[in-house]
Amino acid sequence: MLPLRKRIKMDYVMGLRKVVGNRPLILTGACVLIINNKNELLLQHRSDGGWGLPGGLMELGESLEDTARREVKEETGLIIGELKLLDVFSGSDYFFKFDNGDEVYSVTAVYVTKQAEGKIRIDYKESIDLQFFKLTNLPNGLTEEYRSYIKPLQEKGDLQ
Repeated sequence: MLPLRKRIKMDYVMGLRKVVGNRPLILTGACVLIINNKNELLLQHRSDGGWGLPGGLMELGESLEDTARREVKEETGLIIGELKLLDVFSGSDYFFKFDNGDEVYSVTAVYVTKQAEGKIRIDYKESIDLQFFKLTNLPNGLTEEYRSYIKPLQEKGDLQ
């Protein structure tokens, strides 16, 4: 069974779907590029087999930063410090149509941090593994969506 927060979030989206059917929804979320002292990026090997970034959908009443912090803690066990907003990604490049016909326009705030405390823990509900990768050697299975979130950091090369 899903944790209460995940059920509430899914209940909210499912409730919207009952009203609008498969028509496009705008869903807002946040993810975090967590960089270690070797300038490596933490990636999440998701239970669907792909690689991604810790993050997820905003809950009612949350700020984007609250969403980022909560999702990182839920998915990695880490408590993150200062967050720097890298960019907000939206528009037609972030339109998704799922196998069931549901359509979504995603609006995602992407943050970067070098401040993460605690021990990495895999929840095994959403994740198979959590690993750090060099920005120049990212794994196969990372979607174009996630690659687009990481690209500005790769171009910059480091956090200052």
